[in-house]
Amino acid sequence: MAGKASASGTAVLLVTANVGSLFDDPENLQKNWLREFYQVVHAHRPHFLALHCQEFGGKNYEASMSHVDKFVKELLSSDAMKEYNRARVYLDENYKSQEHFTALGSFYFLHESLKNIYQFDFKAKKYKKVTGKEIYSDTLESTPMLEKEKFPQDYFPECKWSRKGFIRTRWCVADCAFDLVNIHLFHDASNLVAWETSPSVYSGIRRKALGYVLDRISDQRFEKASYFVFGDFNFRLDSKSVVETLCTKATMQTVRAADTNEVVKLIFRESDNDRKVTLQLEKKLFDYVNQEVFRDNNGTALLEFDKELSVFKDRLCELDISFPPSYPYSEDSSQGKQYMNTRCPAWCDRVLMSPSAKELILRSESEEKVVTYDHIGPSVCMGDHKPVFLAFRIAPGAGKPHARVHKCCVVQ
Repeated sequence: MAGKASASGTAVLLVTANVGSLFDDPENLQKNWLREFYQVVHAHRPHFLALHCQEFGGKNYEASMSHVDKFVKELLSSDAMKEYNRARVYLDENYKSQEHFTALGSFYFLHESLKNIYQFDFKAKKYKKVTGKEIYSDTLESTPMLEKEKFPQDYFPECKWSRKGFIRTRWCVADCAFDLVNIHLFHDASNLVAWETSPSVYSGIRRKALGYVLDRISDQRFEKASYFVFGDFNFRLDSKSVVETLCTKATMQTVRAADTNEVVKLIFRESDNDRKVTLQLEKKLFDYVNQEVFRDNNGTALLEFDKELSVFKDRLCELDISFPPSYPYSEDSSQGKQYMNTRCPAWCDRVLMSPSAKELILRSESEEKVVTYDHIGPSVCMGDHKPVFLAFRIAPGAGKPHARVHKCCVVQ
């Protein structure tokens, strides 16, 4: 499948996927999901493939255990992946631990033509050569080849048992050392609360959690390396600004609960045109009259309201987005392009990187287009999230100036 990792560089494919829906309806969704995933793998022919999953196992992990095992077995043994003779799989299956469970799953596949690839041991503080296929699950806290943390409960007190956190691994590929961080940040609990302020209170919670992760992976415990952070950031469009734009000429009606006087619904109506309803907003309802606005030209007109990353502009980079909002798609297996009317569509799923990682990618860019940032399964139901991927090549020698700095040759 993949060509030799030589003159043309080392092909890398990074994929993030919130897969919770796959385990809630495995019979209808998993087959299509895997087919679309394999097509992207085949199209880009990576030497090194990383798949970061969030909500692995779905809402009820214990009930989904058999589906989890089947999914993992399929990925490791399918014909589509037969040329990947080494793999590392890290599954957080410790669902009984409220203190530690993150429902994250990280998969790494190495093509048979890829030589001399190393993974960092955080305990021994040295790189080890990767051989064979290994699966780690349950208590990942004791695995020295990664760092895993769940965010403290006080970050998001509204959610009694949040499963948000991150898993970090470090690799040395083609003399380039980099961290890969699987991340899941906090969601918007209520559309009404998100609408109240700009930026929203939830945006502030995500900013705090992401800042914590960036501080953690760049602290003094280990030598610094480039990093790619990819997962479900739950970034949302600035709700107040979006509503003002979508409902410029509308009047707003507020509906309150009879017993508590709490706002339970906002109804926006056109000033004329028989007072037609354009938007209804509830805690878990975002019902806009024209979904095409989120799909036209891949929704790029709404990117101006995608502001949560701007706070980290000196620490996190991203390639230009040219795909539609990745969430919340219909979970009806016959609907591939339809959004659910539960939330305002947004680019929740992203592949972000440090400035030095972006330099590495762009340094490897040649006249032929070798960098692709896109989503998977544009016309197929992939669950409520569309997976997002970044494909690029590490040019020969791109990492050589840093090889000694990162001690990639120190192996065991």
